[in-house]
Amino acid sequence: MSVLDGTAVQNDNPALEPRMSKRQRAILILLLSSTFLLAADFSLLTVAIPVIGDGLGFAVGDLQWISTAFAITSAGFTLLFGRIADLYGRRRMFLAGLALLALSSLLGAAANEPLVLIIARVLQGVATAMATPAALALLTTSFPEGPLRAKALGVNGAMISAGFTVGAVAGGLLTDLLSWRWAFLINVPIAVAIIVLTPRLLPESRLAGRAKMDVPGAVTVSTGLIALVYGVSRAGEEGWGDALVLVLLAAAAVLLTVFYRIELRAESPLASVRILNKPSVLWGNFGGLIAITMQTAVIFLATLYLQKVNGLSAMDTGLAFSGLGIAAFVGGVVAPKVVGRFGNRLGLVIGLTLQVIGPIGLALTASADSSILLVLVLLTVASFGHLTAVVSYMITSTSGLPNEEQGLATGLATMTQQVGLAVGIPVMSAIATTRIHAMEATHSATDSVLSGLRLAFTLDAGVVVLGGLLILVFLRSRKA
Repeated sequence: MSVLDGTAVQNDNPALEPRMSKRQRAILILLLSSTFLLAADFSLLTVAIPVIGDGLGFAVGDLQWISTAFAITSAGFTLLFGRIADLYGRRRMFLAGLALLALSSLLGAAANEPLVLIIARVLQGVATAMATPAALALLTTSFPEGPLRAKALGVNGAMISAGFTVGAVAGGLLTDLLSWRWAFLINVPIAVAIIVLTPRLLPESRLAGRAKMDVPGAVTVSTGLIALVYGVSRAGEEGWGDALVLVLLAAAAVLLTVFYRIELRAESPLASVRILNKPSVLWGNFGGLIAITMQTAVIFLATLYLQKVNGLSAMDTGLAFSGLGIAAFVGGVVAPKVVGRFGNRLGLVIGLTLQVIGPIGLALTASADSSILLVLVLLTVASFGHLTAVVSYMITSTSGLPNEEQGLATGLATMTQQVGLAVGIPVMSAIATTRIHAMEATHSATDSVLSGLRLAFTLDAGVVVLGGLLILVFLRSRKA
C-alpha cells in the first residue's frame, strides 16, 4: 500500500507490506519519546498556572505570559530552526534543543520571581522550536515515503496528543502532590536520557553541498509570526479593538507579506516558492492549522464549561479528559490506514468531519444540567477525528518531496502546529468573553457563560466545516 498526493494504492498481499527493521523501531521509539516530551511540556504547566502565580507573586493580568511566552517563541522560530537544521545538521539541532530544554527546565524549577520564570518559558519555547522540526525531519528521512513513513507519522501524531493529555494530568498531580516546580524538573531526566541515546542510533543528517542562509526571510517570518501570536494572545485579554492589538496584527500582515516577496527572489529561500505553491504542502498545512487551532480551542472551552457551569474541579477535569488521550492515540494509529484506503485528501476531510461533532454537539446540548458523560462522548469522537486529521495533514504536507527538502517541509508542518496551538485559545476566548460581558447585565452568570460558550462552539464548528469543504474542492488527488 502506498500513498502519493492523495492517491491510494492498495496491495492485495499483506506479505508484501514492508516491515520496520530493529534499528528503525529503535529510532522510532527514541524520536517518539522526544515528541511525547516536547508535547507534554506545552501542557504540563497549564493547570499549575494559578498556583505558580500565587507562589511567585504574579499579577492576575500577567498570568497569561506563562503560556504566551512559550507559545510566541515556539511558533516564531520553528521555521527558522528547521532550516538551520537542514543546513548544519538535524541531529545536532535536535540535541541542542533537548539540552536547552533541560537547562531551561532547571531554571524554571529554581525561579523565585516572575521574570526568571518567564525567561525560562521563553527558553523552553526556543528549545521546542529547535528540537521539534529537527525530530520530525529525522523521522521522515529515516523511513522511506509510503506505508512505513505513514505508520511512523501516525504514531508520532498519536504521541503528540498523548503528550498534551498526559502533560495536563501529570501537571495537576505533580502540583497537588509535590510542587509546581516538579512540572519543570520532570523534563530533565527524560531529556538527558534521549541525549545520551541519540548519537548511538541516529546518524547526522543535513543537506548535501553548501547553501546560504536566507537571513532577510528568517528575520521577517520570525518577527511576523511573533507579532501575530502576541497580537492574538493580547486580543484574548484586551479585546480586538485594543490599539496595540491592531498595530501588532497589521505589522504581522506586512511582515509576512514581505517575507513572501523575499522568498520569490531569494537565491536560497527559507521557504521555496515551489514548495509553498505545491497543493499538498499548501492545503495539507491549511487543514492542519484548522484542525489544531479549532480543537485546541474546543478543549479550552470545554474545560471552562465543565468547571464554570458543571462545577468540576481542575483535577476532575484533567482526569475526565484522559479518555480523550486514549481516543486520540487510537486515531493516530488508525489514521495511516484511513489515508492508505481513501488517500490524503479524504483522510483529512474525514478527520475534520469527525472533529466537528464535538463543537456542534456542545453548541446544541450545553446547559447547566446536561450530562457530563454526553460531553465526554462528543469530545472523545472529536478527539479521534482530530488525530486522524493531524496525521493526514502531516502525511500530505511532507509527501512527494526529496530528502533535502524534508527539513523545510517538516519545519512548515511544525510551524503550523505551533501557530495553531498558540492562536486557537485566545481567538475563541475573546469571542466567548465578549458575548459573556454583553449578557452579564441582563442574565445570570451561568447563563452568560453558557451563551458565550455556545457562540464560540458554533463558530468553531463553522470554521472546521468550511475548512473541510475548501480542502475537498482544492486539494486535488493526482491520478495513479
